[in-house]
Amino acid sequence: MESELFGHTKGAFTSAVGAKTGLLEMADGGTAFFDEIGELPLDMQCKLLRALQEKEFRPVGSGTTRKSDFRIIAATNRDLAKEVERGTFRRDLYYRLNVVTIKLAPLRERREDILPLADHFLRRYGSGHELTQDVMDALEEYAWPGNVRELENCIQQMVAMNSGPAIHVGDLPSQVNNHYQAQRYQATLAPPIPFEPVAMMAPDTMIPRVPPQREDVPVVPLQELERREIMRAIRFTQGDRNLAAHLLGIGRTTLYRKLKEYAVA
Repeated sequence: MESELFGHTKGAFTSAVGAKTGLLEMADGGTAFFDEIGELPLDMQCKLLRALQEKEFRPVGSGTTRKSDFRIIAATNRDLAKEVERGTFRRDLYYRLNVVTIKLAPLRERREDILPLADHFLRRYGSGHELTQDVMDALEEYAWPGNVRELENCIQQMVAMNSGPAIHVGDLPSQVNNHYQAQRYQATLAPPIPFEPVAMMAPDTMIPRVPPQREDVPVVPLQELERREIMRAIRFTQGDRNLAAHLLGIGRTTLYRKLKEYAVA
């Protein structure tokens, strides 16, 4: 890391067959971008802090100080303030970097960016590929815990697995597809019957006795209802019992036990 940032002289270490210009020296008069700066080891944080403050450094194996005037932009997915309290990030470097802070919301909170980003990655990695409407719906509905990197990986995977031109739901990574299928399944369920309050009546009001009406549909035992819903979930997931158990809200072991009770192979 020190060699990458500050460069090195010829013979500074075993594999140093020639001199190398460091990234900070290359950024002279421009901008140095540090991605995931929270991963920088503590010893390198100290050396980077000096380079930022003094605008000077020494390449590995050199006794000569070199200067570089550059602006720095740093990015991280960590909470650096908490890392400072834990002692894994230097407090002085944190305050040196924390001049202008821009907090980027996770992808799930800016869903309007999902499809433009997906289109951008599709142009980069695809070869005339197109997303079907179902795939676009699935991408917009997914939570993307891995944010933009996960979306980029998703597009790469679909392009690699499909020669095109159309990319379908079946080409989605399993976690995205499972979420999409679960959403579709929930949409097919009947909405709950709304509760209707009974109007209050005066105590002396006479209510005529009405004989109970016979229901047209016979009452179905709970066990039969359970069997029907399990079989419906199995058909809906095209035999994927793990997904069926997830949609039904039961464990996989419970599903297999129920299937055995109902003599379903």
